[in-house]
Amino acid sequence: MTGRATWLWLMALPVAASAEMVAPVFDTPDPARVKLGWQLFYDPILSGNRNISCGTCHHPRFGTADGVSLGLGEGAMGLGPDRHVGSENVPEQRIPRNAPALFNLGASEFTVMFHDGRLEADPDHPDGMRTPLGSEMLSGFDSVLSAQAMFPVLSGDEMAGHYSENEVAQAVRLGFLSSEGGAWDRIAARVTDIPEYRAQFQAVAPGEPISFPLIANVIADFIEVEWRADDSPFDRFLREGTPLDPAAERGRQLFYGAAGCSECHSGWFQTDHDFHAIAMPQVGPGKAARFENHARDVGRMRVTGRAEDAYAFRTPSLRNVYETAPYGHDGAYATLEAVIRHHLDPVAGLEGYDRTQLVLLGLEGAQDWKASDDPDETGRIGAANGLAAVSLDAAQIADVLSFLEALTDESWKVGRLGVPDSVPSGLPVDR
Repeated sequence: MTGRATWLWLMALPVAASAEMVAPVFDTPDPARVKLGWQLFYDPILSGNRNISCGTCHHPRFGTADGVSLGLGEGAMGLGPDRHVGSENVPEQRIPRNAPALFNLGASEFTVMFHDGRLEADPDHPDGMRTPLGSEMLSGFDSVLSAQAMFPVLSGDEMAGHYSENEVAQAVRLGFLSSEGGAWDRIAARVTDIPEYRAQFQAVAPGEPISFPLIANVIADFIEVEWRADDSPFDRFLREGTPLDPAAERGRQLFYGAAGCSECHSGWFQTDHDFHAIAMPQVGPGKAARFENHARDVGRMRVTGRAEDAYAFRTPSLRNVYETAPYGHDGAYATLEAVIRHHLDPVAGLEGYDRTQLVLLGLEGAQDWKASDDPDETGRIGAANGLAAVSLDAAQIADVLSFLEALTDESWKVGRLGVPDSVPSGLPVDR
């Protein structure tokens, strides 16, 4: 049987959703811009206290995430599960949500960013995107990927630092973000002061001043190239008709059939880019303003204000999902099998949640179970669930896991730029 005939035969199996997939579209950024973005991604110069880079929480060692349920930003040291509070300037709280992986975000279909979609493409808004800054958003960002890359630097818990610790944190706390002389300008000025960065920017953008959008644009170019991951066994199955191994093929049929996974995890990259409430247990500080005394995270509802969006979060892509544990908007599940079992009966998973699997770093005084210990809150989370229960036995779960493993593209680990030995600022690089 020819490769094409094999593909047609496999696709004719009762998995119609696979046949409707549209191949992803990527740009081909200028290699000089990619190299510049690579250096800036790993350079702590972008953080308020010059001690945290984008790579600190999105590191290739942990599948472009950080390997923990909820990370620690400003006030901590180290990488991944070894990160720890290392000074008297302790973190004020955990990062409220799990660090998402960065695979394939440069594909044109990724137009919604963050777990709650608070930044997304929208032709009705200036520059074609809606962002948390609203009318204060600067122009000049090439894409939503470019724009999202720069919001962590405005977060005191993530990269900016605590109040009055540095000029960036002070600007953030006073509300001077995108305005002239605000936080973004101050970071851009730091980069401009480094001769090697000035020379590289002059080469890729002659005569253009180093602005925050320009910094964000080259970082996005780096992310698009470095973590493109579309050469998995499943990609080869779709493009060339290369059969999956028997267990993965059985898992594929379940995934796109009886298990119902593809109702949300659809498309080439297994995401509908939409938002769904699936009764995920809530741990950590929640998503709240400093003046709010709760640990809730209502997800999409916090963006839209619509009751029907309560506790709904963006469907993550499943590419390289084997590399990106823990899982869930708050990293509630440490293993793929555990999060699959939650999906089979979300309310039962919520009510019987095993807290011991949470991967948390030590932080004195953290109230990690405030929401989970509130029966009213867990009741609201359960009531919002929109996912029907499904019955799979242990063998079927193992087959689904085999299919998910077939979504792994190992090529991003070799032949790419990797982690630089040094960066133009001269600051230490997290390796």
